Amino acid sequence: MPELSASHRLRIGRYAEQNRIYLLTANTLKREPVFWDYTLGRLVVRHFKQAQDEGFADSLAWVVMPDHFHWLIQLNKGSLGQLMCQTKSLSTRAINAATGRTGSLWQQGFHDHALRKEEDLVKLARYVVANPLRAGLVEKLDYPLWDAIWV
Repeated sequence: MPELSASHRLRIGRYAEQNRIYLLTANTLKREPVFWDYTLGRLVVRHFKQAQDEGFADSLAWVVMPDHFHWLIQLNKGSLGQLMCQTKSLSTRAINAATGRTGSLWQQGFHDHALRKEEDLVKLARYVVANPLRAGLVEKLDYPLWDAIWV
């Protein structure tokens, strides 16, 4: 059997279920810290909001870190692959236009975790938004690129 790339291995067994809650993670290409510039991170956030406005997913919590994002969503329609492809593609175009860069912004693929019924949703949301604290980017939750519906 041929060796699969990391992005292809991420897809094995992936199944998207409507109305299910997922934690999604995507990394920038070569883990480049593009979002040290918060204005560029805001462009990613705009596409999280666009996905919600178009009814694809409800955003429950998210954080955009310098080289990746975590996005806690409830999937409403379509697949996780479609949602992430659209979000990554549109944010790449917006960031490339804003910076004059060209080419890919994101690593291929993404990581997803479907919440099990026994998992604590609010606890996971706290984990997501506390990422900047754990990474030492801030000393309190005054990081500009996070949000959660419970706040």
